[in-house]
Amino acid sequence: MPDTRFNADLVHVTWTENEQARSARWYAHNSSAPPKRIITADDTLSADAAYRLISQGTALLWRGDFQNARQLLQALTRRVDKRKKPVRGRDAIVSPIDTFNRHRLHQSQRSQLLNKLLIELDSDAGIALRRAPNVRDACFAALGETPEPFLLPLRALQGIIGAYEWKKKGVSVPVLGRSIHVGYGVFSPNRGEYIDLVARAPLPTRDLAFDIGTGSGVLAAVLAHRGVRKVIATDQDPRALACARENIALLGMDDSISVEEVNLFPPGRSGLIVCNPPWLPAKPTIPIERAIYDPDNMMLLGFLNGLSSHLTPSGEGWLIMSDLAEHLGLRSREFLLDAISTAGLRVVDRLDARPEHSKAADTSDPLHAARSAETTSLWRLALHLHSPCAETH
Repeated sequence: MPDTRFNADLVHVTWTENEQARSARWYAHNSSAPPKRIITADDTLSADAAYRLISQGTALLWRGDFQNARQLLQALTRRVDKRKKPVRGRDAIVSPIDTFNRHRLHQSQRSQLLNKLLIELDSDAGIALRRAPNVRDACFAALGETPEPFLLPLRALQGIIGAYEWKKKGVSVPVLGRSIHVGYGVFSPNRGEYIDLVARAPLPTRDLAFDIGTGSGVLAAVLAHRGVRKVIATDQDPRALACARENIALLGMDDSISVEEVNLFPPGRSGLIVCNPPWLPAKPTIPIERAIYDPDNMMLLGFLNGLSSHLTPSGEGWLIMSDLAEHLGLRSREFLLDAISTAGLRVVDRLDARPEHSKAADTSDPLHAARSAETTSLWRLALHLHSPCAETH
């Protein structure tokens, strides 16, 4: 299901080209602000000159060979990354949270600079440049109808193309024996350890389960694959809802899984409620980061505090969480345990898994120390034995 927000975004940008005023729709990639100053650029522009211009806040609308634009972007990336100053002297020993904040700041500044190399597409999402690829299908899948010419960063276009190819290929989920297909703007289930935890934890019931914040729908599919007869999967993001419904249909699980647009819990009670909330309590800066960052632990606390009114007396809430936030100094283990207790819950068991993704072994990653110590856990939670809900329902 393509995104229709493009049609609701009426922001236009203007520039002068060949002594004439030009205008086009601005595609607000990741809610980015439109550039204030745009000049045209082509194959005669050197990487050093381009770097000086974008560092001064000037956006470059590319009019040369498309493949040369890709090479220029790579050259700009090397210059931006080289600009990152190493930490020396007294400041060389910094806390994990300072390392995290510096890393996020650099990533934000990096994106702002690299997003200043722009591409124009016509109303049919065609690109009038030499050696330009056909991106019409990819753009339609991500943006929906594009009724007029528009500009967007080359990096955003590369993301749209990459997401389209990845969606066609799919992400293999061994426990299902099938693939999950994830489109632009939806978080991909590349980290298999949390899926494996859900696949091997003992089921407290096979009658009904809730999957809170379903995203791609992968955990709902795993539960149905394990024999849960009815799964209600919830989410609020339009892209995620469309993605989950498409995956459920492709897997032939429409009869056992329903996808509902709900904030956290659907009505009623269930003997199993699963949630894999964003793992880091920080503010997202772009929409897709909402799957990674949970400001003030809002979703985590919303899930824990809502379990008592949605679990059956003998039911379990499965909280899937990484302890990366603890290693980064963003949240303590005591905070999590206190939140569980305050919500009237107790820990029945905890299943752990070590990450297998490439970043865990990447020593060049600024967050390597935290990632290498990370553990992903499935917390099996039940109502406290003295909870009024456990006694009266």
